[in-house]
Amino acid sequence: METDVHLAARTDAELIAEAGRSPELFAAVFDRHYGRIYAYAARRLGRDLAEDVASETFLVAFTRIDGYHRDRPDAAPWLYGIASNLIARHGRAESRRYRALARLVPDEPAGAHDDAVAGRLDAATERGRLAAALARLSSGERDALLLVAWAGLSQPEVAAALDVPAGTVRSRLHRARQEMRTALGERDSQ
Repeated sequence: METDVHLAARTDAELIAEAGRSPELFAAVFDRHYGRIYAYAARRLGRDLAEDVASETFLVAFTRIDGYHRDRPDAAPWLYGIASNLIARHGRAESRRYRALARLVPDEPAGAHDDAVAGRLDAATERGRLAAALARLSSGERDALLLVAWAGLSQPEVAAALDVPAGTVRSRLHRARQEMRTALGERDSQ
């Protein structure tokens, strides 16, 4: 097995290319990306399902290493795409999570009027509105928005992750951002 320093110097594409002959090399890809994939799945589905989705993401990826585009040195968009597809299977769980978050607007504690409490209440209210807006998005719009916002992918990386044209990603992001602005704007009209 190669040293950690030598593995760290290699791109994901190089490791994946050789993982068919030496499966232990795929462990380096796992080590690089598991935490981010898990965190993304946890934000979308909650911790209960996140470990299963993250683990299954790497299982699916390993079974599909022959289909990996070796011209892409970073496997993160590919892995996020797999994770997004797996999350889609849990679509009802994700929608329930967002609807539940939307209902979690705490009551103001009696006698608490300081700025810190007000700030926490405002944040909880905004979180609820945003969760409700996320629940209203189509799965494609939600995937595009959350891959940018939570996974930190660029628009071209989202297009690669979701295997859709860049123009489709731009359209989905535009509609999703409009929905988020509307959700936040409702606050001002009340």
